[in-house]
Amino acid sequence: MSRIGKSPISIKPAVIVTVDANIVSVKGAKGSLSFVIPTDVSVRVKDQTIMVETAKSDPKTKALHGLVRAQIDNMIQGVSDGWTKTLTLSGVGYRAAVTGKDLVLTVGFSHPVTIVPPDGIQFTLSEGKIIVSGIDKQVVGQIASDIRKIKPPEPYKGKGIRYEGEHIRKKAGKSAKGIGTGPIPGK
Repeated sequence: MSRIGKSPISIKPAVIVTVDANIVSVKGAKGSLSFVIPTDVSVRVKDQTIMVETAKSDPKTKALHGLVRAQIDNMIQGVSDGWTKTLTLSGVGYRAAVTGKDLVLTVGFSHPVTIVPPDGIQFTLSEGKIIVSGIDKQVVGQIASDIRKIKPPEPYKGKGIRYEGEHIRKKAGKSAKGIGTGPIPGK
């Protein structure tokens, strides 16, 4: 059995979890999410805890056991507290603005880049930082990754869009003194 899958999930007081056939639904203050359970995995709700169990013990089922448990735990945290990812803009003239729900980035291209958020995702700005927030962890992470892909940090000056706390290993640039400036042999 999976070590992650064996541990019980505690349900927060303001969250309602229901299991109908093979669908787990979670409702909370921020919204509701649902997840389809694979065939070899079962979910039991008892009092304020959830247990995820499997019928088989093959490697694929063990992996699904841990996945289902983690997914349900992430859904419970998402509908009660929400998920956020913070991105930092670094570079001269790099700006971000929120117009309506859309995020508009000016990051060194000849045109501004507009990002339209899917349902349930909000963009906020504070001091050169873009905060992506929502209730679904996977969607929040994917949108943050898509924003970073627009202008990833480059290794020479570190300019670009990066995650907060991400360390960029900088490379040494060219050096004219190391190349040799003397006469060319044979001439």
